[in-house]
Amino acid sequence: MRSRFDEQLALLNKELIKMGSLCEEAITIVSKALTTGNVSLARRVASLEEEISQMEHTIETACLKLLLQQQPVARDLRQISAALKMITDMERIGVQANDISDIITYLNGRTGAECESLALMADATIKMVTESVDAYVSRDIELAHDVIARDDIVDSYFDSVKNSLIHMIAESPKDGEYAIDLLMISKYLERIGDHAVNIAEWVVFSVTGVHKGANE
Repeated sequence: MRSRFDEQLALLNKELIKMGSLCEEAITIVSKALTTGNVSLARRVASLEEEISQMEHTIETACLKLLLQQQPVARDLRQISAALKMITDMERIGVQANDISDIITYLNGRTGAECESLALMADATIKMVTESVDAYVSRDIELAHDVIARDDIVDSYFDSVKNSLIHMIAESPKDGEYAIDLLMISKYLERIGDHAVNIAEWVVFSVTGVHKGANE
């Protein structure tokens, strides 16, 4: 019975890793689409977002089957409950990456090059998502804490983007709509960073049984 459970748990982890990889791909694509002004590339994210959403339902079903049909011990329960929480954050990452891709289609080829911090923010956010998934795969608490700490860096980039865009509007009022689009992109990136933090916190819980929210 235990060997069967372990096989199902391993399959669950494999699916979770795949879902995380799709999230990484979606963010990487929108970042490249923005910096190159490639609208057709941005439109590829919609199909990825659909696949991510479908995987959320598949993994949720697998988790519930494990809980109902098997007899998980405390460590297993932590891992399964963490997976259920993580897929919610991953699904939101997919949605927000798609939201960014929608905005890119209205930029008329403009790339946000006037706002250097935006590209840096995108790179930092991609790294957070990638490493939050890596931390889950390797059960690496130290890496998970690194991801959590880097949220301050992303927030700092967001503040820098806002200041740059305020200056842009002051210098060129005709670019007001463009600046608002870039601000929305940066806001979505900030939210994606928050979701990466959530994933990392659930990684810590799956290993230690302690979740940050329980102490707040």
